[in-house]
Amino acid sequence: MKNLLFSLLFFCLLFSLGSPTTLHAQAPRDTIYKYYNAIVFPNGETTISEGINFFTQKKEKDSNRHDTISTIQDLRLIAQGQYSVGNFTDSEIAVVEALTLIDSYPHKDTLIDGRKGLYNQLGNNYGELKNYTKAIEAYNRSLSFSKTKKDSITLLNNIALIYRAQDKYEKAAEQLELARKKVEKDSNSLQFAMVLDNLGHIQSKLGNPDAIINLKKALAVREAKNNMEGIYASNKNFALYYFDRNNKNLATNYANKAYEVAKTLESITYLKDALSLFAIMNEDPKIVQFKQISDSIAKKKQLAENKNAFFKYNVANEKKKTSEALLAREKEKNQKLIFLILGVIILLTSIYIFFALRIKHKKERIEQVHNTESRISKKVHDEVANDVYQLMAKIQGNTNDDEAVLDDLEKIYNKTRDISNENSAIEIEENFSEQLNDLLLNYQTQSVSIVTRNISKLKWESISEIKKITLYRVLQELMTNMKKHSKASAVVLAFQQNGKKLNIEYSDNGVGCTLKDKNGLQNAENRIKTLNGTIIFDSQPTKGFKAKITL
Repeated sequence: MKNLLFSLLFFCLLFSLGSPTTLHAQAPRDTIYKYYNAIVFPNGETTISEGINFFTQKKEKDSNRHDTISTIQDLRLIAQGQYSVGNFTDSEIAVVEALTLIDSYPHKDTLIDGRKGLYNQLGNNYGELKNYTKAIEAYNRSLSFSKTKKDSITLLNNIALIYRAQDKYEKAAEQLELARKKVEKDSNSLQFAMVLDNLGHIQSKLGNPDAIINLKKALAVREAKNNMEGIYASNKNFALYYFDRNNKNLATNYANKAYEVAKTLESITYLKDALSLFAIMNEDPKIVQFKQISDSIAKKKQLAENKNAFFKYNVANEKKKTSEALLAREKEKNQKLIFLILGVIILLTSIYIFFALRIKHKKERIEQVHNTESRISKKVHDEVANDVYQLMAKIQGNTNDDEAVLDDLEKIYNKTRDISNENSAIEIEENFSEQLNDLLLNYQTQSVSIVTRNISKLKWESISEIKKITLYRVLQELMTNMKKHSKASAVVLAFQQNGKKLNIEYSDNGVGCTLKDKNGLQNAENRIKTLNGTIIFDSQPTKGFKAKITL
């Protein structure tokens, strides 16, 4: 008979989750523990059947109150009780119902101990129903939830018992050896005795001489702790050990001891199992035949009556998964629709922003053209028109100095040419470094020295034409500003390239200025900003003028 171990910690935890008021509202706490002990420790005055009846009623009340935790606890106790009295199918149904509740519980990850115990109970039920494949499957599921050495030892022992029931003694021995290694440090524990007793029984089937030693050690531990269920199991295994070796006297002696212990346990399951020992050891052919026929009928009856609740649980679980899959697909469909709508909104917004920026850029360019026209008009008025007016006044005054008139005309021509050069279209030459260098050197005179650094080292072919034109115009304005206002004697321009980005540093040693209106260089700044570049001016009176261009 299997020695079943259930985690008391799980039950204590479940009781602690309910408030005292709730527990007293259903039944007094002492009453609950009374029937709990009747199932878990069935040695008192209250019978297991009374415990099953109590927790069946309590389960209905807890279920009606939607107290899932308490309902799961009730079902687990019912399952254990039904198993103890031999109602394996009813125990299975209770286990499956509890597992279904756990699966639907929002915080099911907190009920790992519950799952472990329920799958262990399910394995026990399937073992009794001779559904050995399902039994090992259930035990392995329970093992996956086991966090302690004690739990894993119990499950390894249970798996070994399933292999024993199939006469797969080698596999059973492997499982029990694993269990013994885990528990051998605690050689006085009941769990050690359980593993050792079962290992001794398996070894007796394999003809291992260590069998009798292990059986005796197990019985000694159980007797020292007065563990009646364990003492029964040891006596039964001793009876089978000596029966297999044709020692009828000792076999009968241990069978009688097992029978007496079964009677003290007040369990019909133990009593039936003890009586079956005498049938096994009876050599009367008719009794042997009777037992074989009885076992065959009982097996077929169990298989016929087995409602296969675990199968129903799996079917229900698959339906749930199908429902969840349909829900997930619907959710995914809605998400795709939302993403599609968002995509359309983003697309329309992008188109709107594109055209808005385009209109804004066009407006800025128009404003820039107007500003340029205004600047040219002002320059023509201030520089050329005034000079023409003065020249006209000089001629009207009948001045006979033709040479002076010619000089004035030449000055007016030069100013007109400069204005034209500053604002005319630029044709970028193949050798742009030379073209730019020529522009800068045009401002060099006997009194002004122009120095350029690294201008020919730059990879001008990698720079776009619009950047070259913009740079040409900006440097032209800087040099013109220097010529008119700075009174500089030296100008230095340093060029540097990082990929397609240009850095130009301009500096002169002129009179400098206070940076307020940027001395007419607003147009240069606008040109740079158009290409998302930057130009930074730095100047103070008497300390020269500097500009740093990044383009």
